[in-house]
Amino acid sequence: MRPKTLWAGFSPVLLGICIASYKVEIDYTIAIICLATALLFQIGSNFANDYFDYKKGADGLERLGPARATSSGIISPRAMLYATVIVFVLSALGSSLLLYRGGWPIAVIGISSIMAGFLYTGGPFPLAYKGLGELFAFLFFGPVAVAGTYYLQALQVPFYVYIAGFSPGLFSIAILTVNNLRDQQSDKKANKCTLIVKYGNQFGLMEYTMSVLLALLIPVILFFIGAPPFILISVAVSGVALRDIALVRKVKGRALNPLLGATARLLLIHTILFSIGWII
Repeated sequence: MRPKTLWAGFSPVLLGICIASYKVEIDYTIAIICLATALLFQIGSNFANDYFDYKKGADGLERLGPARATSSGIISPRAMLYATVIVFVLSALGSSLLLYRGGWPIAVIGISSIMAGFLYTGGPFPLAYKGLGELFAFLFFGPVAVAGTYYLQALQVPFYVYIAGFSPGLFSIAILTVNNLRDQQSDKKANKCTLIVKYGNQFGLMEYTMSVLLALLIPVILFFIGAPPFILISVAVSGVALRDIALVRKVKGRALNPLLGATARLLLIHTILFSIGWII
């Protein structure tokens, strides 16, 4: 399930709910279903990634990250595939519960999210193997999740909600970048052509740095276009962010594993502060 990074699915939903509370009264039943569906979608994507990376040989014995369930033999490939399907079915059921409220836009989001979860490392054109993993992470854990959550509460989406969604989306890119920096050599051997495999380690360091800095900048941009001033409390995490940016430049390989969880926690803390700013 990769629990250390599940904040990527939780955070944009929390942010969307809190931004919506600035304009409308929150339907908490809808909010809870949104959260559960988002987490199921992320878990299903992680299961699919575990299965398909095993099938493609990307999680071999030389892997530097935490052991993957399928490649390590803890879970059989068949069991992991069944688990993937079951979790995505549960995610689809959650989405269907939201249809009466949100209509066809929610159907589009639900179907495209599940398809992207499968196609991230599976199918004839696996996104992560073609250098499109960052785009997937940014969209579905950023503007799509924030705007979709907001829409289910307010039935409309102002443009600033999409901009707010850039923040968790950019942090999700940063999380993925740490993963890809660590796995650069094994990914290259498995023909997993991530952006870091394509453009090198320095590109990855710049990608992480810019993703984190731009994510921190989003609340400032929103403040200048009329958002509540209290959202600026989110810049309180800048010191931690700068520490993580310095750390990613110092360590390599297995030593990057702690930074993966640290970046996910940074996403969570920043999102909590960003969200509080909308409800004060």
